Amino acid sequence: MSLLERVDAGSATEEFVAGRKAGKESGSGWRWLLPFRIGRQALKLAAVPKDPVAGEKAIGEALLHGTIIHGTERLAVETIDFARLGASPAMADYIHSFAWLRDLAAAATREKGSRLAEKVTRHWLEVHADGRDDPAWRPDLWGRRILFWTAYAPYILSSRDHAHRSALLGALARGARHLDRRADKVPPGLPRVTAWAGLLASALLLQSGPTRLGRAEAGFLRSLAAALHEDGGIISRSPVEQLALVELLGQLRAIYFAGQREMPVAVQDALGASVPALLGVTLGDEALSSWQGGCMLSRRRIAAAIEGSAVRARALRQARGWGYQRLDAKSSVLVFDAAPPPAGRGLKGGCASTLAFEFSDGADRLVVNCGGEAPWTGALPAELPSMLRSTAAHSTLTLGDRNSTAILDGGAIGKGVSHVELGRDEEGGVERIDASHDGYVRSFGLVHERQLSLSGDGRALSGDDNLLPKGRKRKASAIPFAARFHLGPSVEVTSTADGQGALLRVRGGNAWQFRCRGGALAIEESLWIDAIGRPHPTSQLVIAGEAPPDGAAINWQFRRAG
Repeated sequence: MSLLERVDAGSATEEFVAGRKAGKESGSGWRWLLPFRIGRQALKLAAVPKDPVAGEKAIGEALLHGTIIHGTERLAVETIDFARLGASPAMADYIHSFAWLRDLAAAATREKGSRLAEKVTRHWLEVHADGRDDPAWRPDLWGRRILFWTAYAPYILSSRDHAHRSALLGALARGARHLDRRADKVPPGLPRVTAWAGLLASALLLQSGPTRLGRAEAGFLRSLAAALHEDGGIISRSPVEQLALVELLGQLRAIYFAGQREMPVAVQDALGASVPALLGVTLGDEALSSWQGGCMLSRRRIAAAIEGSAVRARALRQARGWGYQRLDAKSSVLVFDAAPPPAGRGLKGGCASTLAFEFSDGADRLVVNCGGEAPWTGALPAELPSMLRSTAAHSTLTLGDRNSTAILDGGAIGKGVSHVELGRDEEGGVERIDASHDGYVRSFGLVHERQLSLSGDGRALSGDDNLLPKGRKRKASAIPFAARFHLGPSVEVTSTADGQGALLRVRGGNAWQFRCRGGALAIEESLWIDAIGRPHPTSQLVIAGEAPPDGAAINWQFRRAG
């Protein structure tokens, strides 16, 4: 029987020591000894790591005034019923994970914030301390909860109430046992990594012995190897999850420091690779580009994660596993999806976005994808998330009004793009990408090929979209196609007199001209999801036409005016 399985929570004592030791801090500078009795040995929270990721001060201030804010949702602290939370899945996860402690700490000292934090924690323990099978005991939630409970112990364990301390530390120990049994059963990717991270944190901070630490470390390393491509990108290909991974690895780095142990080289390497991959999918406004069902999130949160990682690196420009290619010149930045959608058991929310791109001029988003609900799951109208995963919701070409990869009920990805050919070169200061996918070969016998070129001064982006015959299947009749360019919310667009061009005016920014050949140009309505999950009406340029059985070709260009 393991140490954690012999916990007697009822024997907790009051012993509590806080202090600074010269030259040997635990991360936050506080040293905590909050014991349970385990047989003859006391289980102690031996150190409090400092959370390296800064929270949102405004959200913390709202908490102090009685309102929990997550995305577009608000809940009154006084009316929270943990038995029937009545919130979206995203808000429920935010509350159950105790990630709100990070935001509270950004706005309040321990003395000011602990009364509210302990009150909410007590209510949670009354309902969920022994839940085991309830949603709050989901392994990835327990992993996050352990990370936040240990980092913000001064906020939730500052009172001298022995019963409260005993209940919380008892729940923490039971949560660790739960993870020990369940972590490897969690779907691969971020959820499994998070579950093992919680178990590893408990092993490092609960003085549970070298045997448990060795098992937790080995499990975490396995989960990390299964979750990442060699280039540091997460297998879901979601920038939102990549950001969460960087935040989590930064927290673990602080936990190793607090526990006075060396972080394994493999974890250091993963952190060192995950940051460039994250930077590679940011645009000129330093926020995320919108891929795999996610939205941009805030520039401040990305900056906080990078700062907390202590990794200084440049953006990854070429990634085959992670799948995103980056072009940049002067103030122009382009992010291009050059890989199939993520596939695999347990991976949900992937999008049919192959060969789509987003393009920014400085801090202005010129061409975008419509975005998605992650991480604000459940906040959008029920029918909208699946529509946002379609090929038509991305700035790429659709054929026959079909997705390049099938979107299945329940969030999984079906048949479609299985292979992407990719080439990249630079000549005369012009960066060029050539890519093609096979997503329409099965249905129409046509390959979609896209060529992108960005001038050295960043003032011109040129593109060619070609439909090339391949395979035996051919449609006898022409097939309708549409190349879509969804425009950022600050872009106003008007068509030119000849109908083959448009003028794009960015509020407070530069004007751009658009020209095309090979199809009829139209301006249509679109929408875009912002950093907190709100949909905004916007416009899209659509080049439409029909492809005969032997294929078709269109070309287009964005050029900065003046």
